[in-house]
Amino acid sequence: MHGLEVSLRLRAELAEPAAELLGRLATNGVAIEGLDDQGQAVLLRAWLPVDGTLASRQAELEEGLWHLGQIQPFPSPTFRSVDEQDWAEIWKREYRPLPIGRRLMVLPSWSTADPGGRLVVQLEPGMAFGTGAHPTTRHCLELIEETLRPGERVVDLGCGSGILSIAAARLGARRVLALDTDPLAVELALLNVRRNRVAKQVKVALGSFPPDGPSRIEPVELLVANLRSDTLIELLQAGLAAWVEPTGRLLLSGLLDTDLPNLRTAAEKASLQELQVKATDDWRTVLFQPA
Repeated sequence: MHGLEVSLRLRAELAEPAAELLGRLATNGVAIEGLDDQGQAVLLRAWLPVDGTLASRQAELEEGLWHLGQIQPFPSPTFRSVDEQDWAEIWKREYRPLPIGRRLMVLPSWSTADPGGRLVVQLEPGMAFGTGAHPTTRHCLELIEETLRPGERVVDLGCGSGILSIAAARLGARRVLALDTDPLAVELALLNVRRNRVAKQVKVALGSFPPDGPSRIEPVELLVANLRSDTLIELLQAGLAAWVEPTGRLLLSGLLDTDLPNLRTAAEKASLQELQVKATDDWRTVLFQPA
């Protein structure tokens, strides 16, 4: 079938909102390719069929990019004519593995690339959220690698694709609870957990905090939440720190630099002590422990 390939070259932190938009319009998912080894630049590709829906799809794409551009500048997409089968083969052939930290490698599900001794997390590149391209996802993966001790228990709040849960299992977590309030994300995480053969360690469920009321919480050694800053603050105010052992850590991500003062105020009120901050451009990830 004949169609149009849509391409967007942009900074990594813009990839996920753009991929979400493209994912609603494309018929074969969205390819997210790293353009450098640091994951600072990415290429998004999607395929639109040339049929009676093309004009409306293009109009919705233009409108969506305009709205995203009101938050921060967005590049214009490029288009080229390509058959569906050719498009699928091209982007699979050109997709680059994504090394993260010292020990992790994110690979597409079909890849036979040599990970070079790294621990592999396999994902479908067409899955928009949680591919490792966004700085906050990279921060979380790096801090999980740096701080997780073998045998620890982990909660991944807002798990998305399940990438952080899978990485934690690969890095030696004894048990991981992956939660999301989006049923589609839960389904996606389940598929990825099974694909990576870590279902014995990782439980995926629909939910958030508190799971069944505060009295039902079993504290863990590491809690990871890569969410919006306002959501993180609300969770801290609701007693999120109770889900962490006295010697445990909270890894809070999805933050802009301007979000840090309010988050730090909420963390202080929750009796949390700041241990470390990772920064890429305007994005921040903070590691806390109970004071």
